[in-house]
Amino acid sequence: MRVVIIGTGLIGTSIALALREQGSQVWLSDSDPAAARLAADLGAGDLLAGQIGEPADVAVIAVPPAAVAATLAEAQATGLARCYTDVASVKQLPVARARERGCDLTHYVPGHPLAGREKHGPAAARADLFLGRTWALCPLPEASDEATATVTALVRACGAVPLTTDPAAHDRWVALISHAPHLVAAAMAARLEEAPGEALDLAGQGLRDVTRIAAGDTALWTQILVANAAPVAEVLATVAADLAEAARLLADGDDPDKAVAALLDRGQAGVARIPGKHATFLGQRGAPREFAVVQVVIPDQPGELARLFNATGAAGVNIEDVRIEHSPGLPVGVAELSVRPAEAGVLLDALEAGGWPVRR
Repeated sequence: MRVVIIGTGLIGTSIALALREQGSQVWLSDSDPAAARLAADLGAGDLLAGQIGEPADVAVIAVPPAAVAATLAEAQATGLARCYTDVASVKQLPVARARERGCDLTHYVPGHPLAGREKHGPAAARADLFLGRTWALCPLPEASDEATATVTALVRACGAVPLTTDPAAHDRWVALISHAPHLVAAAMAARLEEAPGEALDLAGQGLRDVTRIAAGDTALWTQILVANAAPVAEVLATVAADLAEAARLLADGDDPDKAVAALLDRGQAGVARIPGKHATFLGQRGAPREFAVVQVVIPDQPGELARLFNATGAAGVNIEDVRIEHSPGLPVGVAELSVRPAEAGVLLDALEAGGWPVRR
């Protein structure tokens, strides 16, 4: 596949790296030449300089939402590629503006990879960023079968799972699963700005989990949130209502435990519905899969994690997911291995027999 990447930030450069691993020929372009050069130095492709001969198979527009339509119009005017896609986190705004500009919508398939990091820029890019992740595609009624098939092939080449939806549904649901959570994380992180140092000394993994995404790029996230304002505001209003009620009950001190417990129970029920391995997105998913977590104490030494994985494989158990809890300075950590419930007992017995400290 011959691909042009317009915009060499985290997502654009990660797409380029993933495609290069699959043998694709990639050209890079960015309004910031230094960013494009850094992406090229990382092995993401060659700098785009003028024409590339015959049109590329796909041009990936990896720019902020407000710039997608103008970038698409300019690329189509030069005949840069046979078809086009974008990776903006909202879809209705770019599509509406592309229509207003008279862009060729038969060869444009809007997209959005549901993957990212709290870091940004080409230096943060990873070739494996999209592995197993959902990539929403929103082909318009005018879109040709060829364009849809080509963009779908690009998504699969990046290791992602394509899922077709429409722009309105996409924006409504990402408000719930991505955009509003970012603002909630930012609101919590903002409480730390003037917190005493003694309080922050007590910070554990829970605080880091809740606030991690608040470190995202302010300018980009402002564009995303403003472009999807109404759906985000609706979600935030319901979250704010729940928190306000919890605050009222706790402040009143009138037997609040039952009501607060109800919110905590609802939170647990919601977490249980978040899809895990092999799941998809936007309501089109199979039955949730339940896993058991096996906790193993692991020394903080080179090679120990590999030894644990080998022991698990020798027991005939597949690790569905893994997480490591480790406090700096401690000589050990805890590896949490997610496995099928029927295999948890087998794994516990095998690891214990092998001398691994486990929690039953």
